[in-house]
Amino acid sequence: MTILRTPDERFEKLPDFPFRPHYVDINGLRIHYVDEGQGEVILCLHGEPSWSFLYRKMIRPLAVRHRVVAMDFVGFGRSDKYANMEDYSFQMHRDTLIGFIEALDLWGITAVVQDWGGLIGLTVATQMPERFARLVIMNTGLPTGDEPMPRAFHVWRKFSQRTGTRMEIGRIFRNSLAPGNSLSDEVIAGYEAPFPDDSSKAGAAVWPALVPVEPTDPGAVEMRAARRKLARWNKPALVMFSDSDPITGPAAPWFRRLIPTAREQPEITIKGAGHFLQEEKGEEIAEYILRFMGE
Repeated sequence: MTILRTPDERFEKLPDFPFRPHYVDINGLRIHYVDEGQGEVILCLHGEPSWSFLYRKMIRPLAVRHRVVAMDFVGFGRSDKYANMEDYSFQMHRDTLIGFIEALDLWGITAVVQDWGGLIGLTVATQMPERFARLVIMNTGLPTGDEPMPRAFHVWRKFSQRTGTRMEIGRIFRNSLAPGNSLSDEVIAGYEAPFPDDSSKAGAAVWPALVPVEPTDPGAVEMRAARRKLARWNKPALVMFSDSDPITGPAAPWFRRLIPTAREQPEITIKGAGHFLQEEKGEEIAEYILRFMGE
């Protein structure tokens, strides 16, 4: 396995991201995370093809009252990256997250998940529920291949397979925005920072192909089990999806029906945001989370 590490200078002068990097070794890989504030743990998990930079607008307000930990998955951000797509798997990402939680000895976790952060994070939360206190679920899913995926997902999956490691990270973020929204060149550079060349994009290129679309695909069994456990989940859960995400949007009412405690919370839709709702409405989302946690 060839392991790559993005040079530190790529992360200099990131806009609104003054947070000191922290690292921990998990299964032979260096994993990066942000660790700000003190108190109850809020664990923020990103998706494709983002990194902890996505949570920068939420980290500061949440860290005033809590300890905010934002991890970069393998292949993303300042974490190590495999150069070969075949080295990435659902199991590898799951084991990395479990190892991370155990290495930092995190307890009483409020998990904030989006995109692949939900596929992995919700699976892990149901496998080690004693460490989790709450769930905040945003623009994600638990696909098992038992139901058809939205057409927008198949379009995205085919696009990612066609472009492979040549994918343009900045273009993906700009195309994901809600109508009328925009991103500065400096912010786009922040999302592109982890990927100095095409060889570093293997993890980003392969993640759409790892989403289970058939019942026998890797990860489907684990996410099917997560669904069953979430149907009996008795800890607080908040579902917040945006109004302009054609890929995950249909899952919002499904999660509210599935999780008993989610039905006890107000129905919240983040208006004027696309797939990466933390980027467009991070401060607003942070306020909802603080309210949810009883602040």
